[in-house]
Amino acid sequence: MDLARHRVVLAGLGVSGRAALQVLTDGGAHVVTVDRHAADADAADSAAFVAGGGLDGVDLVVASPGWPPSDPLLAGALERGVPVWSEVELAWQLRVDRADGSGPAPWLAVTGTNGKTTTVGMLASMLRAGGEHAAAVGNVGTPVVLAATDPTLDVLAVELSSFQLHFTHSMSAQAAAVLNVAEDHLDWHGSLDAYAADKGRVYERTQVACVYSASDPRTEDLVREADVADGAVAVGFTLGTPRVGQVGVVEDVLVDRGFASLRHTHAAELGTLADLAHLAGPDGAVPPHVVQNALAAAALALAHGVTPVAVRDGLRAYAPGGHRIERVAESGGIAWVDDSKATNPHAAAAALASFEVGTVVWIAGGLAKGATFDELVRSRRDRLRGVVLIGVDQQPLRDALARHAPEVPVVSVDPGDTGSVMTRAVDSARTLAGTRTPTTVLLAPACASMDQFTSYAERGDAFTAAVRALAPDEH
Repeated sequence: MDLARHRVVLAGLGVSGRAALQVLTDGGAHVVTVDRHAADADAADSAAFVAGGGLDGVDLVVASPGWPPSDPLLAGALERGVPVWSEVELAWQLRVDRADGSGPAPWLAVTGTNGKTTTVGMLASMLRAGGEHAAAVGNVGTPVVLAATDPTLDVLAVELSSFQLHFTHSMSAQAAAVLNVAEDHLDWHGSLDAYAADKGRVYERTQVACVYSASDPRTEDLVREADVADGAVAVGFTLGTPRVGQVGVVEDVLVDRGFASLRHTHAAELGTLADLAHLAGPDGAVPPHVVQNALAAAALALAHGVTPVAVRDGLRAYAPGGHRIERVAESGGIAWVDDSKATNPHAAAAALASFEVGTVVWIAGGLAKGATFDELVRSRRDRLRGVVLIGVDQQPLRDALARHAPEVPVVSVDPGDTGSVMTRAVDSARTLAGTRTPTTVLLAPACASMDQFTSYAERGDAFTAAVRALAPDEH
């Protein structure tokens, strides 16, 4: 795409928005920015911008993640027939050839409600173990538009959110995965079906393999509905013994029957659970969702041509990020665990399942994003010793607890004083824990963080700081 002389409106100046601004400006486009939170934006109010003729003569609108289609700027552009692209679509359109002249770097794309960051990190580690100059990009860190215009990269492991996929129209990944689909961001998408449909866009035009969860029929349905390139195959991942066309687990061995040349009669070994031992949970076992992430990453890597040995070496080398079932202190028989990354019910359920029955004081709450919590509480109430509610959307969690776990004591932290919310939550959790052991105080909010924090990472850091202030010598 030749950007010179194009008039582009950029909606949002977050991390990806500023990256898009840099690439657009470098390409010679005339860019107008709209963002009510950025002091250096050309316009603050999108409705006023549209009403004032801001879309007149515009060739393209680029939308940052999180800007819903109902926003006056995006809705106005679509009504006028002005193309609306995500930063991901912009990246796909602007990708450059690799330094060796062999064409643009292929994309291995990952989406899903939970597990995206871990899977992309594992995938990038496997690619590097296979000798590729690879990067984990997208929602996980480096904006896709910067990576796609970097000729030194051989292949991209791309984490994509449903927000990013909504306005992505032409991406054609070498291989793509939807890890799972559960209620999340329903306030943005309007329904679970609409949310799932945006996730499923990752499969469109896939060239080699569509990777799905054998335990989540909705992901397999999304593969069936996708319009893929001729020859692309569906590869499932399962925690059980895999059938032909799947990767899975036989005893303690991760195996491939999706790509191996003898897959109709034999399974090729990819690694063992021992290769994931450094990712074990508090009970010393590797959590099932971590094994699923590893299998999904392996399938994507194999689709790219990585060897089984590189899959194994990549798993061994992978180091997880913070705020994922991370034990931050041990004090007076209480283990304090930060899983602030659990920003929806599906993730919180996985975190709670990692602990023994009746041992958890659960700190939960934040922005509910339209989610419901009945299934989460119903399925994990046996783990709970007490609950501390934080955040502005406490009522849905409180109601679910009253319906399905009325015997569990619940303490609510008034959200009025954001600065001290985590200190008060930690103090309340210690009181609920009492003297019974073993006890784990688990921050797994099941909600987004932006009501009181700038990110799940800041929320987790605040939890850790409050815990260490409580017991400064015992972490």
